Amino acid sequence: MLRCHCQSPSWVVLRVVRWLSRIAPPSPATAEPVIRVSNNVARLGKPKEGPKPRQLLSLPPFPSTGTDPLPGRKKDPAAGGQPRRVTAISWVKHYFADIPPEVIQSHFNKGLVHVESSNHDFQTEENYLMHCLKKIKHNHIMEPGMKIHLPVSAAETKIIKRYDTIPTATLHPNADEIEYIRRLVIHKDSAIIVLNKPPKVPMKGNLPVHNSMDILAAAALSYGSDQGPKLVHRLDRESSGLLLLGRTKESLTRLHWLFTNVNLAKSSSEIWNNACEATTQRYWALVIGSPKEREGIISAPLTKVLLNNGKAERIILAHPSGIDGSQDAITEYRVMGPTINGCSWVELRPLTGRKHQLRVHCAEALGTPIVGDYKYGWFVHQRWKQMPRVDYETLSGKPYKLRRPEGLDVQKGSVLSKVPLLHLHCREMAIPNISKFLGSSGEWLDECNPGSTSKPDLLRIVAPMPSHMKISWNVMSSFLV
Repeated sequence: MLRCHCQSPSWVVLRVVRWLSRIAPPSPATAEPVIRVSNNVARLGKPKEGPKPRQLLSLPPFPSTGTDPLPGRKKDPAAGGQPRRVTAISWVKHYFADIPPEVIQSHFNKGLVHVESSNHDFQTEENYLMHCLKKIKHNHIMEPGMKIHLPVSAAETKIIKRYDTIPTATLHPNADEIEYIRRLVIHKDSAIIVLNKPPKVPMKGNLPVHNSMDILAAAALSYGSDQGPKLVHRLDRESSGLLLLGRTKESLTRLHWLFTNVNLAKSSSEIWNNACEATTQRYWALVIGSPKEREGIISAPLTKVLLNNGKAERIILAHPSGIDGSQDAITEYRVMGPTINGCSWVELRPLTGRKHQLRVHCAEALGTPIVGDYKYGWFVHQRWKQMPRVDYETLSGKPYKLRRPEGLDVQKGSVLSKVPLLHLHCREMAIPNISKFLGSSGEWLDECNPGSTSKPDLLRIVAPMPSHMKISWNVMSSFLV
């Protein structure tokens, strides 16, 4: 009896599939689902996504030869006239003087710090960061034109409860106000006092204002002297940052000349003149939108107009003809990072000291008013939506949404609040060390005081941001984790 050994069609197909699998193996299987527990409820879902690419913060280009890259630091006498050798970590620590060194060192150890080649034009090149950035070690020697990029998380800080001023009914500050003003002192020597002014504190006192900076400083910062310190320059009531006060008549006069015109403050001392030329102020501001150019110089004269029958005034850009009594105003600016939630961090360096100069230049010259500046950017604030929006990650170009960092209390005044405070902060100041040129009785010395040769010729002071700006900074870097 004959048996039929014919195979069924399904068996033939299975053998063919097995034979083909040896030539072209199947694609690897996807990750197995994991059990995720939230609110005591277990759910079977996909594995958690990895960390997103980090938002990068750009530092200023390393200065060219002939300019001291680290002002305020004494040079090594053994180096002679040789240019200073600056490593990458020294340059980052100098720029972020208010950040703990171990935080910066950890970013280098994790390979999160990159350097950009100076021959790339990132103004027009798309996705330039993917092509011209490379990791840099902490001991790499900086060269002129090098630009360092590091995550915004390097400048994240803890939010500390802000000390609020205590209003009083008299012009004589009480003990709490005196203790409050002394906590603001950042630097003090025989010639000057530097404060970190909080926002919403007026500068000059009059009848309806009792807790102004000049009254508080005169009462709390005399330190046994017959007269208290006097204001050298002013900041807006809503702004914050470094405020300089002179303790002696000679220091107050010299610094007034310096902030008015550098040439007025110069003397026969070459050391003093070089320190006057290196004087600078740097502000950090959060603006709505982003300037068209990432860096540049604004040269736009300003003029003042009176409103409401002379009861109010407003600073505007002057007519080019100059017939309205304009004043020259020059500001250098640099965009520090990408646009997030419709805002950008900008570094401003005023070369002249006009009233509301930075606020008007940002609002009218750049078209990007400062967050919280309702006087010069009211209509832009009306259009600006204070809600999460879609942005694009710099490295990958993928869209993502702003998320609220976990465990972060949104203080009134931050970028997440409905009515944010003014985000303008005088962060850095480099001024001549005037105490080095004053005698024991306060008289001016054209040459350095013999007993102060070890002191630096230039003082560089950095002030941390107020609480509402720290929260806004941390929110901007919430994409990093």
